Amino acid sequence: MALDSQNLPQHVSIIMDGNRRWAREQGKLAAEGHRYVVDNVIEPLVDHCIELGIPYLTLWAFSTENWDRDKAELQAMMKLFRYGLGKKVDRLHEKGVKLNVLGELDKFPEDIAKQSRQMMELTKDNDQITVTFALNYGGRDEIIRAANRYLTAKMEELENAAEGEEVEFGFFEEDFGEFLDTAGMPDPDLIIRPGGQLRLSGFMPWQSVYAELYFTDVLMPDFSIEQFDAALEDYQNRQRRFGR
Repeated sequence: MALDSQNLPQHVSIIMDGNRRWAREQGKLAAEGHRYVVDNVIEPLVDHCIELGIPYLTLWAFSTENWDRDKAELQAMMKLFRYGLGKKVDRLHEKGVKLNVLGELDKFPEDIAKQSRQMMELTKDNDQITVTFALNYGGRDEIIRAANRYLTAKMEELENAAEGEEVEFGFFEEDFGEFLDTAGMPDPDLIIRPGGQLRLSGFMPWQSVYAELYFTDVLMPDFSIEQFDAALEDYQNRQRRFGR
């Protein structure tokens, strides 16, 4: 496919869906679909984004609702996170990838939360691409946490204000983004959802207002570079107006 290098999204987000269905079709346990994506899909996508010059890639790997899944599957996923935070992080670090996390880490086992923070610290100065994993992420949860951070900051400002100094309360769109998990990142230009579902399921409700949406029936373990390029080609055939 001939992609226009001057019309590529700066930030692509992928809702990684269909791993369990793929595993069932293969006669495998659900966790093996997740493992296949970690071993065979994510790194090639990262490499391809680096080649194209796409500076931000976000991957939704685990939602706040996923804690309701079968206990055995959850245990397998925690094991997979530990595996990914070990060997896979080192490989991406060597390639100059800055790694980031969206979501509330503290609900994870302590070692996974600690490894995640170490991963971000280790790679914070890398500049080839920023790859963000949404872990224990939910859009409403993010907005609530952002609102609480905003109120905490305002209360601290009020406590430190000089006598008679006014502190302005109220939410302002241009400032609120600083309190979201995505602070410092551009909003996604393109959100891709493999797996055949035609919804965002609460993914980035604040940031997605002008994102282009691309849905495909291809399950995430089968989501290849060619599938990614098809989404980019579709994106390039659209005219973005941003409400104007």
